[in-house]
Amino acid sequence: MKKAHSIKLISLAAIVLLFAACSKSFVDIDPQGVFAADTYYKDQQQAFTGLVATYDIMRKNSGGFENMITFMNAGSDDNYAGGGGESDGVGIQSFSNHTVNAETMPGSYWGDHYQGIFRANTLLQKLPNTQMDENLKARFVGEAKALRAIYYFNLVRMFKNIPLILEPVETSDIYNIKQTSSDSIYNQIEKDLTEAIPALPATVPLPTEGGRITKVAAEAMLGKVYIYDNKPQLAVPLLADVNGSTPGQPNAYGNSLLTNFKDLWVFTNKFNSESILEVTHSNQVFLGDWSLWGSSSDESNTVDQMVGPRSYTRLSPDAPDIYPAGWSFNVFTQDFYDAIKNDPRFSATVFDAKALEDAGLITYVYGYQNTGYFLNKFIPMPSDKATVGSAELNFQGDSYVIRLADTYLLEAEALGASGPRAQALLDAVRARVGLPSVPVSMNAIKNERRFELAGEGHRFFDLVRWGDAATKLANRGFTAGKSEILPIPASELKGTLLVQNPGYE
Repeated sequence: MKKAHSIKLISLAAIVLLFAACSKSFVDIDPQGVFAADTYYKDQQQAFTGLVATYDIMRKNSGGFENMITFMNAGSDDNYAGGGGESDGVGIQSFSNHTVNAETMPGSYWGDHYQGIFRANTLLQKLPNTQMDENLKARFVGEAKALRAIYYFNLVRMFKNIPLILEPVETSDIYNIKQTSSDSIYNQIEKDLTEAIPALPATVPLPTEGGRITKVAAEAMLGKVYIYDNKPQLAVPLLADVNGSTPGQPNAYGNSLLTNFKDLWVFTNKFNSESILEVTHSNQVFLGDWSLWGSSSDESNTVDQMVGPRSYTRLSPDAPDIYPAGWSFNVFTQDFYDAIKNDPRFSATVFDAKALEDAGLITYVYGYQNTGYFLNKFIPMPSDKATVGSAELNFQGDSYVIRLADTYLLEAEALGASGPRAQALLDAVRARVGLPSVPVSMNAIKNERRFELAGEGHRFFDLVRWGDAATKLANRGFTAGKSEILPIPASELKGTLLVQNPGYE
């Protein structure tokens, strides 16, 4: 399997931003070549292009082979790496069995996020001198700070010990950069989001500005950050504003849980009421061919392609008509199947190829670690793919960075998993799928997050922050005191002052 090239921290000082069509429906900019940051950002149009380039790194969530969703799923107790074999993506395979080291850790999870930070830093440095409306400039500043915060949030959760870079770095200085404490990183993330919130619009026109960060998105992200930073008391008012005064009813911004859980995964249902922040994808930009896959010009959702069964063949019209040529990554474990099989979200979450095969309705080629249980949330239908470019690289379904059911459960957790408000939040998530109320508790919230958010890339991070990873992942090679964070890629350590994470030296 091809891998996207990593972008080293060492090379950040030399990066020039590209004019690029971005994975956001609010832009339609054709590629024009490169520009030098020193002479750019003079007017609103140029600043907007720089903002688009900063947003573009959001595609890391679900674009390219080295995306956040399939990688983080693979390291959890709910999914295996899967794929074509034990060498099909050495990074994802080694994380799945927790043997990942500095050599097998894909550099893009470090480098791509720092590229986004570099772009945000450059934009923030240049905007004060840009000739444009001051109110619009303030919004651009807010968006750049929120994006920088999101990229740092991913980095600190994955690697913990990382450099804090808030200005464009000169080549002569890059070798002297040191890591800082995770507390300092969290403080900066919280500062950026706090400063961004008042500058952001409450809502944006859809679909023309869909994918841009709003006040409610920044509040939701800050509330989540506070929970990871063990500051639940600060998370509560933010998440309460996001979730609304009455759980289960629309909030002040128009967000509400979708009535039908399955509708969350219909690829045409972009920017729905439950979506707080999503990464948008297209099946049209640059035709999505192999030469662009994994680059900033690749606009498709690769998760869709990765999680489907291999060589799927219908033997009966009663069998589901899904895209037939997936790569069988992120198959669910038997433990997860047994846990969710009686939950109303089962059919939307799990594509049970095993049952269909046993019934003689389908055949498929077994991939690595096959269980027969595939990630149905992202499996595309034949109608989802484009008729141009490479079909397997042209799926257009968006992916959620954060959605309302997530923030409901986060607020219930921040409230100490007790009290009438926490109970109402938990009940609303369960009632949406027809489940009765259960007494609110931390264990109930953990179970609900597992079933509600399965396969969306959250489970590993949840297990680590709850202190449950060592127990839940004991049979997957997880080492307490080491495996909670990832090794810094070897390529980022050469010639620098960066120090490898404990246990990976």
